[in-house]
Amino acid sequence: MNPPRVQAEDYIDFLIATPKAASGTEAARVQPAKPKAPAHDAFTRLLHRLEPDAETLWLEAQSQVDLLEGVLILDDSVLDKPYSRHIELVGRHWSGKHQQVVQGIDLVSLLWTDGDRHVPCDYRIYHDAKLATKNDHFRAMLRVAQGRGFRPRCVLFDSWYASLENLKLLRELGWTWLTRLKANRLVNKDRQGTRPLSRTEVAATGTEVWLQGYGLVKVFKIVAPDGDIAYWATSDLGMTDLTRLQYGESSWAIENYHRGIKQCTEVERCQARSATAQRNHIGLALRAFLRLEYFGFTQGVSWLEAKTAIVRDAVRSYLAHPWIRLATA
Repeated sequence: MNPPRVQAEDYIDFLIATPKAASGTEAARVQPAKPKAPAHDAFTRLLHRLEPDAETLWLEAQSQVDLLEGVLILDDSVLDKPYSRHIELVGRHWSGKHQQVVQGIDLVSLLWTDGDRHVPCDYRIYHDAKLATKNDHFRAMLRVAQGRGFRPRCVLFDSWYASLENLKLLRELGWTWLTRLKANRLVNKDRQGTRPLSRTEVAATGTEVWLQGYGLVKVFKIVAPDGDIAYWATSDLGMTDLTRLQYGESSWAIENYHRGIKQCTEVERCQARSATAQRNHIGLALRAFLRLEYFGFTQGVSWLEAKTAIVRDAVRSYLAHPWIRLATA
């Protein structure tokens, strides 16, 4: 049997360099001229040959994290597939970007950050609620993170994942958490009776309340300039409003991360239909982002600047030779 002509690293390098298209045909077109250069089928076979596994991402990421520092952030994002009708993983999901239900692939991410780094450590793809819900993936990734030795300063997530089962798991793990709660969550303040948060007096500096089904938590009421009200809750009863603000700002790192993988790794642009190929493409795209993140952090440049620099020389060469422009006009 002939050995495969492309490996995972070849596809990762292609995703880092390509400015737009992410397909086997485009990957074959940009290969250096050499004997037995891989054809598009080689890249197609690669995406079907590999076994999708989030563990390979962790093997690259573990050297870039401090297990005893930083915070862990969990959230999901929809990879837009508006015109896909036959891709196996595509479904209908709520998108915070579009503020409506859209067609796409739902990616659940676990991100580690110390304020400067954005290091993806784990991920899951939510597809069939009968097999595993997003909350099932949430708990599974937390248990895996504990097994890997993580002891984060705090775990951050939004109100979607603030179920009692999730909160109790975090308490079992011994980890501090910070999340947003819906205004209708039932609490009991100073034994005054159980009522929704919206009908409970909560201070911006934090108020201790009894969260029904869980126990004592500290809740902060934040009123935005436009009148919107948000309730932040934490298991750390000694947390100050300043610390809550710092962690709240850190929680936005996962939004930047999701934007980065979409802009810089073409994670949304795979056109393969099979679930195996889509899972492999997503996993390899996240590994491509991890390399962009490391390069950007060590060189002091943004992800987009690092990616743009790859094609800048080609653009400069094109502009410097008018005969090329005429020949290709």
